[in-house]
Amino acid sequence: MAEPLKDHSGRPVVAVTGYGVVTSLGQGVADNWAALTSGRSGIHRITRFPTDHLRTTIAGTVDFLCDPETPSPVRTERLAQTAAEEAIAMAGFEPGRSFPGMLFMAVPPVELEWPARRAIYRQAGDTGDAYPRMIEAALRHNDRALYELTLYGNVADRMADRFGTRGAPISLSTACASGATAIQLGVEAIRRGETDRALVIGTDGSVQVEAVIRFSLLSALSTANDDPAAASKPFSKNRDGFIIAEGAGALVLEDYERAKARGATILGVIRGVAEKADDFHRTRSKPDGSPVIAAIRQALDDAGVGPEAISYINAHGTSTPENDKMEAMSLEAVFGPAIASVPISSNKSMIGHTLTAAGAVEAVFSLETIRNGLIPPTINHNVPDPSIQLDVVPNVARAANVSMVLSNSFGFGGQNACLVVAAEPA
Repeated sequence: MAEPLKDHSGRPVVAVTGYGVVTSLGQGVADNWAALTSGRSGIHRITRFPTDHLRTTIAGTVDFLCDPETPSPVRTERLAQTAAEEAIAMAGFEPGRSFPGMLFMAVPPVELEWPARRAIYRQAGDTGDAYPRMIEAALRHNDRALYELTLYGNVADRMADRFGTRGAPISLSTACASGATAIQLGVEAIRRGETDRALVIGTDGSVQVEAVIRFSLLSALSTANDDPAAASKPFSKNRDGFIIAEGAGALVLEDYERAKARGATILGVIRGVAEKADDFHRTRSKPDGSPVIAAIRQALDDAGVGPEAISYINAHGTSTPENDKMEAMSLEAVFGPAIASVPISSNKSMIGHTLTAAGAVEAVFSLETIRNGLIPPTINHNVPDPSIQLDVVPNVARAANVSMVLSNSFGFGGQNACLVVAAEPA
């Protein structure tokens, strides 16, 4: 009998057997991949709420799944469900309430935003403006659904009920690194032998007026409203901020040997995961880039490879002046002069920044890059930044033999997470 396949540290290899995605580009892997590789943008003018007097009036909202009045947690749940259904079907499991594994779910830090809370006050007949009074109003009206909508973790609980996952669902929020962190937790649970498989979801449907104002006050959003499709310009000299967006990515992770035993198709493997905190500032990164550099190095070490093994880098690439400069500097520190010849591109140039969903969405696109041998471009790269000497795959997709991808996710609050995604092991 052949020995079970282990990684370089003697741990179970973690395979990906299914994935799904929904973004402003469309629903499903096929539609998203076709749009992404053709260089099409999903950024458009906001129609969900009035934008009078707002500095930013564009976003990557997903408007085809929910009506404009849908509360943010319901929209976040709908996106998650859509992506998860595709991932579970691709993995070959029966739809319904019988997924034989754990659930790890990245969700927004505040699932129920204030516009939805105010609607609940009105529905409950309570004019109070404090969270405890909202809970009291829901309980007083004996409305369990209303009460559950106010609780953090509600989205994951509902997904666990819908798909029948095992054990208590894990909700997490590590800012813009959340989707990658959820994948990390799923990988580590399988490596430890706690579960044979995991359903991992990153989801965010929280684009509403409060969120736009909040990020605008941080001067984080682009104000290039005149041409929405051209507003996100990662690594360009004239970049001026990110585009807030919605979406969801879902992956089915499995112990490689168990997946092969049941006849599953292996779509790729998660070779390395890493996370490194940065306590320098609530929104800014440490100027020397040391936490980001450490996260990248730890991911490579966890994968048992050196920088030379990476065929492509799926950048965090938000299009903010500071983030892109920090990411470029950190990659140069890890890869050295060789970084100039490693293709690196940002999906956010087309889909915007899906916040807590981003790491999972971009992991799906990393797997598609490996499987299709085609690197999505960084669009809107018309004014190169002379201080960023990277091959950003400008404007047009590129055919390439990609066997291993470094996918970066860096979030406000010092949350830095990196993944190393690879083709099926030989």
